[in-house]
Amino acid sequence: METPQHPADLETLVSLDCARIDGRQPLTPGQAAAQARVLPAWTCAEGMLRRRFEWRDFHETLAFVNAVAWVAHRQDHHPEVSFGYRHCELAFTTHSAGGLTLKDFICAARIDALGAHA
Repeated sequence: METPQHPADLETLVSLDCARIDGRQPLTPGQAAAQARVLPAWTCAEGMLRRRFEWRDFHETLAFVNAVAWVAHRQDHHPEVSFGYRHCELAFTTHSAGGLTLKDFICAARIDALGAHA
């Protein structure tokens, strides 16, 4: 599958599969910044795509972490995850490319598509 033009819109990101995307070449800083505008709740800095999620309690937080694990497993692209009683922080980068690739944005969009956040 050919990589779509940057930036991909939200609907395109959610429809893509990381396994079919060449993630060996990092996006340029300009490409990453343009793609990040499609995901305004995420911050893009220092080669990472980050977001903090807030939840009502530990049960909701852990359910979200498990949903993120499922998305990451299905996409074979895994974020750094830290969480506590009522929060979860995710950070994506493509280690093999040494920076951000479209794969990071695909997973972020799929995680946002999981549903509303407390």
